[in-house]
Amino acid sequence: MDPILQEAKSIQEIIVNHRHYLHRHAELGMDLPVTKAYVIEQLTKMGYEPKEICPSGLVATVGKNKSGKTFLIRGDMDALPIKEESDLEFKSETNAMHACGHDTHTAMMLGAAQILKKHENEIEGLVKLMFQPGEEIVAGAKAMVAAGILENPKVDAAMMIHSMAGIPIPSGTLVFTGVNTSPSSADIFRIDVTGKGSHGAMANMGIDPLNVMAHIHTALQELNAREMPTTEMAILTIGQMHGGAAANVIPETAFMEGTVRTKKPEIRKQMLERLSAISENIATAFRAKAEVKILNGCPSVVVDQPLVKSTMAYAKEILGSEANVVYADDEPKANALGGGSEDFAFVSEKVPSIMVMLCLGSPEEGYLYPQHHPKIRFDESKLYLGSAAYAGIAMRWLRDNK
Repeated sequence: MDPILQEAKSIQEIIVNHRHYLHRHAELGMDLPVTKAYVIEQLTKMGYEPKEICPSGLVATVGKNKSGKTFLIRGDMDALPIKEESDLEFKSETNAMHACGHDTHTAMMLGAAQILKKHENEIEGLVKLMFQPGEEIVAGAKAMVAAGILENPKVDAAMMIHSMAGIPIPSGTLVFTGVNTSPSSADIFRIDVTGKGSHGAMANMGIDPLNVMAHIHTALQELNAREMPTTEMAILTIGQMHGGAAANVIPETAFMEGTVRTKKPEIRKQMLERLSAISENIATAFRAKAEVKILNGCPSVVVDQPLVKSTMAYAKEILGSEANVVYADDEPKANALGGGSEDFAFVSEKVPSIMVMLCLGSPEEGYLYPQHHPKIRFDESKLYLGSAAYAGIAMRWLRDNK
């Protein structure tokens, strides 16, 4: 057994304990006081000097050879505004939930940090640890890049791991994202509709923004059906619609929010332009006004193929028979990874990067619920694989790229 894997396996219980604490104290967005304090405390105990370079964005480095190259590993730390519906002993104690597995990412990063610190004198360069907030609102990576995460020392290559559950790929499988299966861009939008309030029995005296919003919602579905080539991926989802406070009152305003996800920049541009045009013109047709705002967004993740090839080989060496290492574009079930987005894209725009999916429970294994579901569970017995991959791949890449 590879020494790095053996060490990761020996601290499996510690990694799981990290995860349980983080899961109980799930926090949202860029404001992660409890999570941040815990990560700082753990890293400091290991001998690191973590720094907060933007709100809740932490960075630490390990390695003695400052003249060598720098490999970055990233773990995100924020949760979702979901009320947990599981029966886990370590169920969330907040009104947020780690329904996307970011608690597992942070726990695996802490495990990797422990291993890397033990082998610091053997690291032929530097490993930079990126503990990121705000991934779910596609704001954290952008903020950390702006704050200089990729500089001083300059990052030469980067890697992230994302846990997945509820998909038909066996637990313990590492899926290296390919060109055709890399995450899409994501743009979060809001449409504010302004009408004219009135009594519910006197609709002719008002302009109903709820009616206008319903027509906009229906019309937006035609973008995929009638305007996008069948060979292109484009997903428009409305996640929330709000308006009104009483059954017998037509409100003055209403709003809805959603996301647009695409693979190509030109398709992204077309979708956003048509989103605005359709919304504004339908509102005008009904004597109302619609204002479309793009609240936040990130591009598609750029996967570096030479880096994928070398790091897949390292993963197979390190994990051996403990894990199945596959390339997403060669994996028929990789479409189950979905059309999700990743703000790690802001890192991948700047430096050669890879994205790895660690599968932690399939429906066949009893893990029935997918990401962002209030009942999702992850097979935490495999978390050591992530820590071993983070630490081992970083060390081997630095060794072979002096």
